Formats: sequence, C-alpha cells, structure tokens
Amino acid sequence: MSKPRSLALPPRTRAYRLVTARGDFAVLDTAPQGEPRGTVLLLPGYTGSKEDFLALLGPLSDAGYRAVAVDGRGQHESPGPRHRSAYTRRALALDAISQAAALGDGSVHLLGHSFGGVVARGAALLAPESFRSLTLLSSGPGPVARPQRIRVRVLRGALAVLPKERVWRATRWLDSRGEEPGVTDPPEIVMFLRRRWMRTRVVQLAVAGRLLRRDRDGHAQLAQLTVPLHIAYGDEEMVWPVVGLAEVALRTGAHHTVVVGAGHSPNVSHPQELADRLVAFWERCP
Repeated sequence: MSKPRSLALPPRTRAYRLVTARGDFAVLDTAPQGEPRGTVLLLPGYTGSKEDFLALLGPLSDAGYRAVAVDGRGQHESPGPRHRSAYTRRALALDAISQAAALGDGSVHLLGHSFGGVVARGAALLAPESFRSLTLLSSGPGPVARPQRIRVRVLRGALAVLPKERVWRATRWLDSRGEEPGVTDPPEIVMFLRRRWMRTRVVQLAVAGRLLRRDRDGHAQLAQLTVPLHIAYGDEEMVWPVVGLAEVALRTGAHHTVVVGAGHSPNVSHPQELADRLVAFWERCP
C-alpha cells in the first residue's frame, strides 16, 4: 500500500468521475503546463487509490504531460459490484482500456504501480493500439515475495470472517510496527487511509489479493508486447524480489530504472526523480 504524505491537489488538478463505456471511475486529472507532450494514465496498487500518485502528478504536469490517476473498479471512490466475476484480470484490463479511450487523447502512456502493473500488463496485451508505452512500477510478473504472499493470504482470510473495521485496526497496528520510532501519520492522513479502506469493496480486495499471490510467470507475455516497456522500482523494493525485477528487464530488453533509496512506492518517496526518469523514457518512445 502506498501512503500519501499530503492530500493537497497539485495546481491544474480536477477531481471528477470519468465516464467510460464500462462505467464511471473517480479520477484526479492534472493538465499539462505549457505545450502538451502526451497523456499518462496511472493505475494504483493493492489497497491503494488514485491519491497514491498525488506527489507525482505535479512533476509530470510541469514536464508537459497530462497525468490522470484513477481509482479502479471497486477501489475507494469508484463504484463496483459485489460479484467476483467483475474483478477478473481481463475485466480490470478492459476497464483500463476504456479509461484510456474516454480521455480522448488517442493512445496514452500507461503506468501501473504494484497490482496496477498486473492490470496494466493485461491491458497492453489486449489493446496495444491504445497505449504509447507501458511502465511497470514496483511490479513484476509472477507472484509476490513469500512474506507478502503470507500477508495477503492472512488479509484475505481475515476479511472473510471478521468485520472490516476490525481488520482495518489490525492492519494499522501491523503497519505501525515497521515505522520509525516517534514517527506518526498526521490525523488527516489516518482519516483518509481509513476512509479508503472502508470504501474499497471486500470482493475487490479478495480477488486482487488472489491474483497477486497466484500471478503466473509473465516473461513470455511481456516478450510479446508491441509497445515500449519500462521496468522501474526502488533499490529497497520488498514486495517483488529486486533480482527478479532486474532479470525481467534484462530478458525483455525493457528500459530499466532503479531509484536509489526508494522502497515500494517511489511515486511517494521520490516523485521528482521518478518523473524525470519517466519523461526520459517517454521521449524515446515513437
């Protein structure tokens, strides 16, 4: 889960519902400063939301890109049905394709963070003509590392038998164990994290968690991509093994970015450096 450090909207940012052929999705849409250079669609990770990209939207806008972060189906402020079939890999990929089309800018750069990368990979394979490039940020083919698989399995099991509020309190306590002594989240961030958790559909969390734990080796899939591929992550990444991510980049010939000092969410911890590296990649795309 990414945890935004501020909820302030960057300049030139609108929050609204994007109307698509597959339903309405809550988005944060930041207009480019100066001459437009392209559009990027940003997909958040497991238990995350569009707000995970708040720190990144401004630098991308300053570089001339329209940046649109979206809540996926059943995430935070986007509505979602209660049946599991609505959250399959294919269904979520089709959502991303429809979101790109609804932006009205032709083909867009697609970036998926963590679980969002699983969705983005599927979308780029289904409709490569919709995307100018694909960036997998802190995301790789294959299941997540064993400690994370255990964590997701416990979370899914708890959601099946316990009230959502109780699971929230337990996850907050566990997350606090990994924080630096004396460091506490501001009250507005805690309130936002709770609100996001309570609004996200349990079925979305259950199915997405299953996909993360059982994601197949996607090297062959990535090799079939016809759009430019970018593998980006922090050198302190802990959800997917760093060695495995480097191997993916090598085997696929992808553009490769390692953000020094960043963990699972360079979009939060190193937004300006990440934006610079993204723009450098996009400038190389046809």
